[in-house]
Amino acid sequence: MEIESIRFGFFIGILFICTVWEIIVPKRSLTQSKWFRWSNNLGLVALNGLLLKITLPLLAIDVALVTEDQGFGVFNWLSLPLWLSVPITVFVLDCVIYWQHRLFHQVPLLWKLHRMHHSDQDIDVTTGARFHPIEIVLSMLIKIVAVAIIGAPAIAVLIFEILLNGSAMFNHSNARLSTDLDRLLRTAIVTPDMHRVHHSTIRKECDSNYGFFLSIWDRCFGSYIDQPQHGHQGMQIGVDRFRARNEQRIDKMLTQPFRSK
Repeated sequence: MEIESIRFGFFIGILFICTVWEIIVPKRSLTQSKWFRWSNNLGLVALNGLLLKITLPLLAIDVALVTEDQGFGVFNWLSLPLWLSVPITVFVLDCVIYWQHRLFHQVPLLWKLHRMHHSDQDIDVTTGARFHPIEIVLSMLIKIVAVAIIGAPAIAVLIFEILLNGSAMFNHSNARLSTDLDRLLRTAIVTPDMHRVHHSTIRKECDSNYGFFLSIWDRCFGSYIDQPQHGHQGMQIGVDRFRARNEQRIDKMLTQPFRSK
């Protein structure tokens, strides 16, 4: 319960900070009602949290606690000190999430699940938490396997979960950074301008900039695009086949993977 409270506290705090940031210095004008989108996007977040509790008896942090207790996993076998295993865990898990994200774009069946995230026609802080429940469960299973194999310490998994959720909200924010600051930050982490390219309706741009936290993976694995073809103000965001306003309703979002229209 304490771990969940910590995670929830960081989620609310980062959501609040990014929301204020978007209001003060917005990057793009919104095309739809913010209240309408937010109520459905955040409703989906609540549904996903409940689904994880029901479907998975152990989450990634719970598995880390078990592997620590049982001495299972590479880090435990090597008896790595905490000061070393924590940053390596964050590094490895972030790479795993990069490849998971890339896989969800390249495998047609998985793309049908993930495209619900891309069907948001405005991109803002809530888009960073808008994922189909089936994708959320699959993502958690992938993290569980990775945590068990490397024997990640629980504190490292908690730190990574906070970083992953926080960076997703940060880099989906509809907020403006100066060109110089963006250029500096994206040498290490994914910025809103870098990730916004990923939400383009142009498929080549959509299939790029997969990183969530560290920006190095896209450069290392050849999936980096610096700027959108039509510029950040001129680019179109979303999925062409799901452009009707009612597609932003939670019931429509949940059925998108199973519909062609």
